[in-house]
Amino acid sequence: MTDTDRIVTDDAPHNDNPYSQGVRAGDTLYVSGHGPVDPETCAEVDGDVQAQTDRVLDNLAAVVEEAGGDGLDDVVKVTVYLTDLDDYDRVNDAYGERFPGDPPARVCVEVSRLPGDVRIELDAVAYLG
Repeated sequence: MTDTDRIVTDDAPHNDNPYSQGVRAGDTLYVSGHGPVDPETCAEVDGDVQAQTDRVLDNLAAVVEEAGGDGLDDVVKVTVYLTDLDDYDRVNDAYGERFPGDPPARVCVEVSRLPGDVRIELDAVAYLG
């Protein structure tokens, strides 16, 4: 069994639900799904889906950094959950700006609903070795 560390940061949203913002197992960090929520106010950020994608990526990066990584540079896999696949191109625009070089592996799926009725959520896997 691998030793694991729970990762918690005030720079990403958290609540009383039974999950960790991230879990580090050896050199691998599993980042829980995050929506476009401001960590200070715990409210969904205003703006279009591109602005919301930026906020989600900021939240993911904060968890990676808290675990000792270099933010999005260490991300190797992302799952994108959208409530409307018509947002796909706009999400790609924002996503591509944050991963301009060699982007991580990714899957994108349309879902019927997300917690808090947000439009987008992402989770990630980072390698911290």
